[in-house]
Amino acid sequence: MAKKRVYICFDYDNDKTLKDFLVGQSKYSDSPFEVEDWSMKEAAKEKEWEIEAEKRIKRSEQVIVITGTQTYRAPGVKKEVKITRDLGKPIFQIKGYKDRNCPRVENAGEYYKWTWDNLKTLLK
Repeated sequence: MAKKRVYICFDYDNDKTLKDFLVGQSKYSDSPFEVEDWSMKEAAKEKEWEIEAEKRIKRSEQVIVITGTQTYRAPGVKKEVKITRDLGKPIFQIKGYKDRNCPRVENAGEYYKWTWDNLKTLLK
């Protein structure tokens, strides 16, 4: 069975490690998803960043928002969620830290605990 291609939406300033963990999980032999590491390495002008983010989201089948403690406030995350909604792509969010308050991101879909079983179920 083909793996789903996912776009990871996260708070770049605070939670890059969470993204790295999810990319690591995508490499498991029984993973139902793959991640193209489309994180933009260099700062871009806002409009250029938005155009590039839209291209990358278009190439994905699913968007996952990893929520950290400040993700709900991150302007880039809000823009990625809006782009995802405008494109009609499926989206859900996972709680990045078990032991911290990780508020939901508005309009970013259902909210789940980050477990391997949940990811396997949600991305089949």
